Formats: sequence, structure tokens, C-alpha cells
Amino acid sequence: MDQLIQTGTDRSRARGIAIVLHGRGGTASGMKPLLAALDLPEFAFLIPQAPGNTWYPYGFMVDESDNEPFLQQSLEGIHALVASVQAEGQPSSSIYFIGFSQGACLALEYVARYPRFYGGVCAFTGGLIGKYLPEEKYQGDLAGTTIFIGASERDIHVPMNRIRLSGERLSQMGAVVKVLGFDDALHTIREEEIVAGKEFVFREHT
Repeated sequence: MDQLIQTGTDRSRARGIAIVLHGRGGTASGMKPLLAALDLPEFAFLIPQAPGNTWYPYGFMVDESDNEPFLQQSLEGIHALVASVQAEGQPSSSIYFIGFSQGACLALEYVARYPRFYGGVCAFTGGLIGKYLPEEKYQGDLAGTTIFIGASERDIHVPMNRIRLSGERLSQMGAVVKVLGFDDALHTIREEEIVAGKEFVFREHT
């Protein structure tokens, strides 16, 4: 990770810590308007910047090996952030993830690979990573972690059938998942999506 923006309330006083992941071609600073719209004043936000503005080089539905070693390096970078937060005394239940597009895919993949009870995941247009999502791959217990995935029903980059299958796999791991589709073809984050995601994932903090 090239750099890390820390914003929001001071980590030592925060009621929650959110790791925020931008999309392909995006920037860490470009996620700040989304955080302003979510309006979570008691949160600290950690926003890493992907090298070259991308977390992995190819689409999220190719063979995982095609995206290595970049995918693993990105996941390890997130894991290091999680470890640093926990070293400060924050439990995993206080750690949240917010992501858009490629960043949403990465957030979902991270919690699937490192399952435990997290505060929640707000994934705007994302799904689990890999060419196939075999049921036996998804083991471990997310223990009631709330996961929101919102997207267009006709997004050309992230098919809704992959999003729904991702939701099923995460549910089988014990997450409480809400998938919300919108009848448009826009690759964006809608105001209604922000409201719904905040209500589902951050309801204890609103």
C-alpha cells in the first residue's frame, strides 16, 4: 500500500474503526465524500491507497492465480491494518469495512478468508473474488457479521448473479447479509444505497 489516510475521530476515542477501500483507478482521498455522506462522527477511518491505483490487475472473476501476487499482497496489507487496530485494544467487533467496486470485492474477500465477528461490511458494487465460488471453499464462522451489498441489477462489471451468490456463500459462513439491487445500469453509489447500507451495517451508531 502506497500510503494511508487517517481521518474521522481519533482512533483512541473511536467507537468503531472502518477500513475504507477505493475502486480500480480511484484514490484514497476520493473516498472522503462517501464517508461524509455516511456521517459517522464517532468513527475513525483508515483509507489505504493501492499501488498504481489498483488492488489487483485483472477482473475479479478471472482465475485467482491471474491476479497474483497482487491480490495476496493487498489482502496482507488489509490484514496488517486489522492487526494494528487490534494491537491498540480494539476487538474485531469494532472493525468495519467500506468499499466500492474493486475495493468492495477486496473487503468481501478479506472477511471470507479471515472469518470472525466483525462490526460489519458495507460493500458498494462488489462480490467474492475468483472464477468460481465452490461451496466447500467458504469455511469458518462470520458469527453474525452484518454485510450489505448494493449494486445495479445490470452492472456490466459486477454481475448481479455473482453478487447474490457471494451473499449466499457469506450467509453460509454465518454472516447476516442484505443484497439490494437497483434497476439501472450505473456503476456508482446511489444516495438510497448509502442510506440502506448505513441503516443495515451501522444502525447501532446512528
